[in-house]
Amino acid sequence: MRILVTGKNGQLGQSLQKLVFDNYKNNLINFDFVFTSRKELDFSNIDSLNHYFNNNIFDVIINCAAYTKVDKAEVNEEKANLVNNIAVKKIAQIAKTAKIRFIHISTDFVFDGNKDKPYNDSDLKLPLNIYGKTKLAGEEAILSSMHMNALIIRSGWIYSEYKNNFVDTILNIGKTNKHLHIVSDQLGTPTYANDLAEVIIKVIKNHDFNRKNFVSKIYNFSNLGGCSWYDFAKEIVFISKLSCKITPIKSQEYPLPAKRPKYSILNKKKIIKDYDLDVRHWKDSLKICLKNLENFSN
Repeated sequence: MRILVTGKNGQLGQSLQKLVFDNYKNNLINFDFVFTSRKELDFSNIDSLNHYFNNNIFDVIINCAAYTKVDKAEVNEEKANLVNNIAVKKIAQIAKTAKIRFIHISTDFVFDGNKDKPYNDSDLKLPLNIYGKTKLAGEEAILSSMHMNALIIRSGWIYSEYKNNFVDTILNIGKTNKHLHIVSDQLGTPTYANDLAEVIIKVIKNHDFNRKNFVSKIYNFSNLGGCSWYDFAKEIVFISKLSCKITPIKSQEYPLPAKRPKYSILNKKKIIKDYDLDVRHWKDSLKICLKNLENFSN
C-alpha cells in the first residue's frame, strides 16, 4: 500500500515520519510512505496539485498540511481558505475519482466553546475565527465530495518535541524569565503529536479502513483529561524543574487578533471504541515528550 503524507514539516508530519521510521526499523510496518512538504506539493497552487497527482499514484492520502497561523489568518483569509478549504476540496475530488482513501486532520476550533461538557463530533459547529471557519469549510468540502472512504480526525492543542508549539515556548521563556502570565479561562486538552500519529497508523492498519468502501466519518481525538493553558504551563514548568512562577490571567488581559473558544475539550469515545485505543492522560504524554526532549539535548 502506497501512502502519501502531506505537511511533513509540521508537528504531526514530523511525528509521523519518526514513527514510520521506527516501525520500519523494527519490521512492524511494510507500507510505502511518501512524505511531502510545500516544496513538493504546494497547497496554495491548484495546478501544482493537479500535476502532482497526475504523476503519482497512492492508495491512501493523510493530509497533515494546513494554514495554522490562527491570528495571521484574520488578515490572510484568502490564503487560509485556499490551503484549508479549496486545496482540500480539490484533493478530495482527486481521491474520489482515483478511489484513494483519505484521512484529513481538522481542529477543535470548529466549535464556539459555549458548551461545558466535551464536544461530540456531531455537535453544532460555530467557529469563532477565520482559521476555524476555513477548516470547517474543508471538512464540509470533503464530506460533500466523498460520501465514502474519508475520515476526518479533529484534534487540538497539539505539541511535540519539534519547534513552534506551546511546550517549546514555555520551556524557552521559562528558562530566562522568573515570572509568566498565562491565560486560565480557556479549557482544552493538550494533544501529544506522537499519540495522534500512533492513532493514524492504527487506523490505516485497521480492517474496516482497508475494505473496499466505508462510509465517511468524523472523529474527535486528543489525550485524556482537560486543563487550561495556565494548568498546562504549570505542569511543563513543574516537570522540567524550572524556577519560574506562573500567574493566571483572563483572556481579555492578553488580547489576540483571533477569538478562541473558551472550552474545546473533545469527546473521544467513538474513536476509542471503533479502533480499540488505549489513550494516555495528557500529563502522562507530556512527561514522555519532555523526557524525549531531554534525551535530544544530551
